[in-house]
Amino acid sequence: MNGYLIVGLVAVALIVLLLATNKKLVETLKNIYKIEELRKRVFYTLGLLLVFRLGCFVVIPGINPNALGEGSALANQMDSNTLLGLLDVFSGGAFANAAIFALGVMPYITASIIIQLLGMMVPAVQKLQKEGESGRRKMNQWTRLLTIGVLCLQGPAYVANLYRTSSEAFVYGGTFYFFAYATVILIAGTMFTMWLGEKITDKGIGNGISLIIMIGIVARLPQALLAEFTARVETSTGSLIMFVVELALLFLVFMVTIAVVQAVRKVPVQYAKRIVGNKQYGGVRQYIPLKMNAANVMPIIFAQALMFIPAFIPGLKGAFSNFQGFWYNLTLAVLVIVFTYFYTAIIINPQMMADDMKRNGGFIPGVKPGKQTVNYIDTIMTRITLPGSIFLALVAIMPALAMNFLGVQQHFAYFYGGTSLLIMVGVVLDTLKQIESYLLMRHYDGLMKTGRIQGRY
Repeated sequence: MNGYLIVGLVAVALIVLLLATNKKLVETLKNIYKIEELRKRVFYTLGLLLVFRLGCFVVIPGINPNALGEGSALANQMDSNTLLGLLDVFSGGAFANAAIFALGVMPYITASIIIQLLGMMVPAVQKLQKEGESGRRKMNQWTRLLTIGVLCLQGPAYVANLYRTSSEAFVYGGTFYFFAYATVILIAGTMFTMWLGEKITDKGIGNGISLIIMIGIVARLPQALLAEFTARVETSTGSLIMFVVELALLFLVFMVTIAVVQAVRKVPVQYAKRIVGNKQYGGVRQYIPLKMNAANVMPIIFAQALMFIPAFIPGLKGAFSNFQGFWYNLTLAVLVIVFTYFYTAIIINPQMMADDMKRNGGFIPGVKPGKQTVNYIDTIMTRITLPGSIFLALVAIMPALAMNFLGVQQHFAYFYGGTSLLIMVGVVLDTLKQIESYLLMRHYDGLMKTGRIQGRY
C-alpha cells in the first residue's frame, strides 16, 4: 500500500508540475471543455471505458477468484507462454481474472483479419468491398457473425485450459453445464465489449476497439511500474539511479517509435487539367504517402502466434521454451521480417494504385502510366519495407533485450516493445488527431505549438 501511495503522489506531482509550467496545455484543456460536442464525446468515451474496466474484474459465476491470484498455475502459465501473456495484456488483465471480458476483442480482431484476407483473395468479397456504404455494412455483419463462430471455439478452449491449470477454482466442478453457460457468458462479454467499441466510435472520439485495447494495456502500467520501482529500491543489487535510467530509455524508445510510425515516403502524382463547364479540375500535384511501417503490429502478432509451435518439437523444446533465449528471439525476429513483407504485399496493391491514377488522369512525373508505374511503386515499397521490417523485429525482441541487459522485470519490460508499444503509440496519435480536428474546426489552436499532429494514416 505504501508503494502505491508513493507512485500516486509522484504521478500527481508530475501532473501538477506539468500544468504549472505549460500554459499552452492548460489553455488547450480549456478549449476542449468549451466545445460542447467535444466535451460530451470525451466524457462519453471515458464513461464507456470505465464500464469496460469494471467488467474486467467481474468473475464468471462459479469461479473462485481467490484461486487465481499471483503465484497460481494460470499466472505461471501466462508468464511462460508469450501468446497467453499477450492475450492477457490485450484484455486488460481480464484473461487472468477469469472475468466475463476474458476474451476481450481478440476474437473480433481475428475475424476482421480473416475477412480482410478473404477480401484479397476472393473476387466476391472484393466486389462487396467496392459497393460503398452498403457493402461496408454487409462486411461488418459478416465480421460479427464470424466473431461468434470464433468465440464458439475459443470460449470452450479457454474454460478447458482454465480447468486444466486451476481446477480448484471451479466451485461446481468441470461439468458440461458449467462449460456451456461459461462459454455463453464469454460470448456475451465479447459481444458487449464490441458494442462498447462501436458506441465509442459513433458517439465518442473514435477508434473504439483500438481505445479499448489501449486502455487494457495502459491499465497494467501502474502495477508494473510499482513492481519495478520496488525491485530497484528494496533489493541490494538495484538502485534508484538505475530506475531513472530505465525511464529515460523507455522515453527514448517511445520517441523513436513515434518517428518510425509516422515515417512516410511521399510519391508525387501530377493530375491532368480538365475543364468541366466553368470549373477547372486537376492540374495540381499531390502525393501518395507510402508508409515505412504499413503492416503496423500485424507481423508481430502473427510471429508470436507461431512461436509456440517449435516448443512442441522434442528437440527444440528447451531452446524455444525460454523467450529470453537467443534462438527464440532470433527466430521471432526473422518471422517478423518475413511477415512484414507478406502483410505489406497483401494490403498494398501497386496495380490497383496505378489503375486508379490512370482512371483519374494522374501520373507520376518521369514514369509512364501502366506497367512502369506499377514497377516504380513496387520498387519503392520494397526499399522502404526493409528498414520498417528491421525496426519491427527490434521492437519484437526489445522486451527480451531489456530483461537481459537492464535487468528489467518481465511485466514492465512489455512496455519497451512488442505489440503493446506499437498499439499505444498508434492509438494515442490517432486520438490526439481526432481531438485536434475538433479544435481546428472551431478556429482554436491545435494541441502542439510546433505544428499539427500527424496520425498513422
